Amino acid sequence: MEYRHEWKHEITSFDVRVLEKRLSVVARRDSHAPRGIYEIRSLYFDTAGDHALREKIDGVNPREKFRIRYYSKDTSFIRLEKKSKVNGLCLKDSVPIAEEQVLAILEGDWSWLAKQDLPLFADFYHKLRNRGLRPKTIVDYTREAFSFSPGSVRITLDYQIRTGLSCTDFFNPRTLTVPVPSAPAILEVKWKEFLPDIIRDIIQLPGRQAGSFSKYAACRIYG
Repeated sequence: MEYRHEWKHEITSFDVRVLEKRLSVVARRDSHAPRGIYEIRSLYFDTAGDHALREKIDGVNPREKFRIRYYSKDTSFIRLEKKSKVNGLCLKDSVPIAEEQVLAILEGDWSWLAKQDLPLFADFYHKLRNRGLRPKTIVDYTREAFSFSPGSVRITLDYQIRTGLSCTDFFNPRTLTVPVPSAPAILEVKWKEFLPDIIRDIIQLPGRQAGSFSKYAACRIYG
C-alpha cells in the first residue's frame, strides 16, 4: 500500500460533461465497466457518537473510516475498505469479503472476523468490538473513471449521490435511497509520483477550487 495525493473539486453536471470529453482524449477509461461508468453502493460504519463524522468535519489528522462496497449490483465482488488520511495524503486498505460475511455483521455477528488471518479484518473486529462501530448509512452514486499511466493518476467523476438509512437492506436493489439535497458532482484526482501538467491543465475549470467534500458526511443529512 502506498499513500496517494488527492484533490477533490465540487463541480456541476455541465462540468462533468466537459471533463468527460477532455479526459476521453488523453486518458484511458476504466476497463472494468462499460464505457468506464458504473454504480457504487457503500455502507459506512461509525460509532454511536459519530466519531468518524466528527473527525471529518473538524479536519482531525490523522483520521480513518470503514466501509463495505460493491459495484453495479454485482455482489460477487464486495470489498471491506479502510480509508485513512494522514497529513493530507490518503491510504486505502481493501480486502474481499463475502456476502454472507457481510450479512453476519449486519445481524450483529462479527466473531468470525477474529479468526481470519488478515490485518484489516483484525482491525475492523477490534473497532466493532471495542469502539462500537456500527452500520450508519448507505451511499449510492454513479462514477466515471479514467486513468493516466505517467504519475499513476486516477481521475473520477462522481454524481447522482443518494443516501439511505435502511442499512440492513444493503444488498436489496430496491432499497429506497433519495437524492442528497444540493449535492454537487465531485471530481477526484489521485496520484502517486507526480501530477502531469497535461492532466493538471485538463481539469482546470473556472471558479472551481480543491476542497474536502465528503459523500459520507453529506449523506448523514437525514440522521
